[in-house]
Amino acid sequence: MDVARHEAVTWRNRALLLFDRVAMPVAVCDVYGAVLLANPAMAAECGRTPGQLRGRDVLDLFSPREATQVERIAEALRLRHRSRYQVSVRWRAPGGAERTGELTADPVSDTAEDTPALLVMLRVDPERTPSPAAPSEQARVTPTEARILALLAAGATTARASRETGLSTDGVTYHLRRLSSRWGASNRTELVARAYALGVLTPGVWPPEVSVAEA
Repeated sequence: MDVARHEAVTWRNRALLLFDRVAMPVAVCDVYGAVLLANPAMAAECGRTPGQLRGRDVLDLFSPREATQVERIAEALRLRHRSRYQVSVRWRAPGGAERTGELTADPVSDTAEDTPALLVMLRVDPERTPSPAAPSEQARVTPTEARILALLAAGATTARASRETGLSTDGVTYHLRRLSSRWGASNRTELVARAYALGVLTPGVWPPEVSVAEA
């Protein structure tokens, strides 16, 4: 019995390790949709940690695009049907952009008589590239932000950006943190890359120039 219990624990730990490393957003929910377990990829879509998702209603995190889909699934689960269920959803990414995708829920349990849990997987639709003629809200920057981004792209330090803009170093850092939070950039190199990708800075021009209308 001890050997069997040890093997069960070993396989459980291996399964959890695999669960955490899967690149696709995945969660395990109870039959009512409350999150029991979420992997890092699922948590990242919500801008939270896996632990912060525990107990949250998955349909509060990802809004169904058609209420009738949810009603049909709820009725099927009540009748203990064990089909695969799909719901088209939308949600806000950590950077503020609206994203769309599809939740797929598979009822799972040890026996057919047990109340099933739901293995929920999220397929994220590819992001659309904003039209150059109509820059997204993310690409709108203030004149100060635009100046700081151009200086950063030219290799300026915080101290130099402070001198060039007339801000304190803390002021420059504040604007950089604000932009990083808005664009989901983890460092200054990524911040500059996002500025070019969003069309904020003009590609192929030196010294760097701002290429979009400022807010």
